[in-house]
Amino acid sequence: MDALSLRGVHKTYRLGEHVVPALQGVDFGLAPGEMLALTGPSGSGKSTILNLAGLIDTPDQGEILLRGEPVASLSGNAATLLRRDAIGFVFQSFNLVPVMTVAENVDYPLFIAGVPAAERRERVAAMLRAVGLHEHAKHRPDALSGGQRQRVAIARALVKRPALVIADEPTASLDSQTADQVLALMREQGHAHGAAFLVATHDARLLGRCDRVIALLDGRIQ
Repeated sequence: MDALSLRGVHKTYRLGEHVVPALQGVDFGLAPGEMLALTGPSGSGKSTILNLAGLIDTPDQGEILLRGEPVASLSGNAATLLRRDAIGFVFQSFNLVPVMTVAENVDYPLFIAGVPAAERRERVAAMLRAVGLHEHAKHRPDALSGGQRQRVAIARALVKRPALVIADEPTASLDSQTADQVLALMREQGHAHGAAFLVATHDARLLGRCDRVIALLDGRIQ
């Protein structure tokens, strides 16, 4: 069963009097543990797919399935709960909470999900060891390098054991060596935890390391 499936997905946006087609009949599946890259010029539909897959937006037509279950018609509250429990996010700008320590940032999604404190401590410690940051658990983000902060973001995304991780330009602000390390970590942890990665990127370094690449143009798969 695919972690994520899009079937005949269409999405349009209205800009004043104009209707802009963002996606026009997009179909693809993403298997557990697979890393799939979306590439294409600005306006090709990458961000729209991320928003739909992340349950931030809904399609005008077509189906979106998460772990085989249709999600496009979920109510706002049900979508929020599913996003909280089954989807992790990794951003180019890291989006860490600056006043929290590394451990607190990684713990936060578990706290929001109501995971008991003892289990949270164990899972956070295990994830920080997995990403090589256990010695930085009490540091705040501003004491870390860009690569270390991105590793914290990956740990935060994976600690809740999601079916799907959505990554938006995760290596764009990293130097080549650090980007390679982050990519290797994403693949390693994705395979270890069975999480599927859906990545939007222009970074050729990342495209060459993904299992599959989907090129988009004008809302269609090329």
